[in-house]
Amino acid sequence: MINLVLFGPPGAGKGTQAERLVDRYSLVHLSTGDVFRRNIKGETELGKLAQTFMNRGELVPDHVTIKMLEAEVLNHPEAKGFIFDGFPRTMPQAEALDKFLASKDQSITIMVALSVKDAELKSRLLKRASTSGRADDADPKVIENRISVYKNETAPVAGYYQNKGKYAEIDGMGTIDEISERLYRAIDKNGK
Repeated sequence: MINLVLFGPPGAGKGTQAERLVDRYSLVHLSTGDVFRRNIKGETELGKLAQTFMNRGELVPDHVTIKMLEAEVLNHPEAKGFIFDGFPRTMPQAEALDKFLASKDQSITIMVALSVKDAELKSRLLKRASTSGRADDADPKVIENRISVYKNETAPVAGYYQNKGKYAEIDGMGTIDEISERLYRAIDKNGK
């Protein structure tokens, strides 16, 4: 079983690359952003709560995110593995994910982190706003805050996986195919 943490700042290309990783490795893609958006659209209590944080470019609290991801994993008992996209974003989330997976006799195989320059992230997010209609990508101040939150609150989680020898930084610049090939090499090297 392969369990990946797909990591990187907003606009790094995680969603695009996750689709390719799903096809190549037959994994279930769990994007916290997609799960939150479904809950928001469905106007669930979790969705309403998540919306208040997302509108400010802030992280949804750990306990809400952890319970939601555990439920998603349990909904796929036949899975050959998972891509965790947008999770974990904090040290308590990383520890909770490890504990949860261990209870299922599983673990994270590797964190693959897409590295992209800030100017490119901003450009990608503004472009995505015009094509996807995502309001959180259209406001330069919200984009700046999301990148800042990533650097200050989320990026340190990479150290958790580095210390476990389960980390690979991937150059997220270039064509989609070039980035995919870099990801495949890192996963194949560490996932066997």
